[in-house]
Amino acid sequence: MSLSEQILSKIKEYQKIIIHRHMNPDPDALGSQLGLKALIKTNFPEKKVFAAGGPVNDLDFLGVMDSVEIEDYQDALVIICDTGNTPRISGAEYQYGAYLIKIDHHPNDDPYGDLLWVDTTSSSTSELIALWARELNLKLTQEAARLLYAGIVGDTGRFLYPATTSRTLQLAADLISTGFDFAKLNQQIDGISVKVARLIGYVYENLICDEYGTGKVILSQAILDEFQLADHETSAIVGVPGRIETVLTWGIFVEQKDGHYRCRLRSKGPRINEVAKRHDGGGHPLASGANAKDLAEVEAIYKELQVLTKEFNYKGE
Repeated sequence: MSLSEQILSKIKEYQKIIIHRHMNPDPDALGSQLGLKALIKTNFPEKKVFAAGGPVNDLDFLGVMDSVEIEDYQDALVIICDTGNTPRISGAEYQYGAYLIKIDHHPNDDPYGDLLWVDTTSSSTSELIALWARELNLKLTQEAARLLYAGIVGDTGRFLYPATTSRTLQLAADLISTGFDFAKLNQQIDGISVKVARLIGYVYENLICDEYGTGKVILSQAILDEFQLADHETSAIVGVPGRIETVLTWGIFVEQKDGHYRCRLRSKGPRINEVAKRHDGGGHPLASGANAKDLAEVEAIYKELQVLTKEFNYKGE
């Protein structure tokens, strides 16, 4: 029995299914979570299916979370989407379920769960869910397709990133063929507020970049207050330095209210996830997150990125 068939078998076995994703969700976290929920509800309407987790912030155009009580987890199947390690799961109650399935595309550094489907070659977890639906000939509604497409678009940077494959594009085409308004969805994902637009200008003006192409921008709480932005809104500017042709790796370091820094690290070539792992984080080779307790650790992370970038240039990769 294939992994796809095993997952389907478990879904058929349980009457209650609770789906989680990671904290501070991006389009793939919500797209895979809510897209899977929509698929299950359409193909098994008699089942109770919940989407659990914290706030979705400015991604509420994709959907909202259900109200889930701890007693709902009794005799329930729990599925965790798009979450590489347990500390990042939004909602600690997941552990009270009867059976746990992990579906993810991040490096499997934390192999939790009773059944795992982890494919690091996939562009996104939403792509995996779309593949699962196609392989098993499940009925696909416009709403499920909209959500899964959003996840794929989000994690591929609108098909710009190297993780995009022919399979990614084929599945995206299949999803579009259901007839949902993909142009409107693309605009919703790509849209930014005036505040964020102004912050983009600040990033370009204050980007520090060395001779090898290692960039950094530090966003203090004072800067966030000046632009009247919350931390989650800064996710929209993470890719901005990478649009500069001479920038190869970069970090966006955002000060939190308790004084530590959330570090968003990106790369066009050097593998940066090992740097993230050394600083309370992890992720993909070209897109990772970490945490720095203070500016000294921020500088240490930047220096490690500089070493990687210099070596990458030296090797001529």
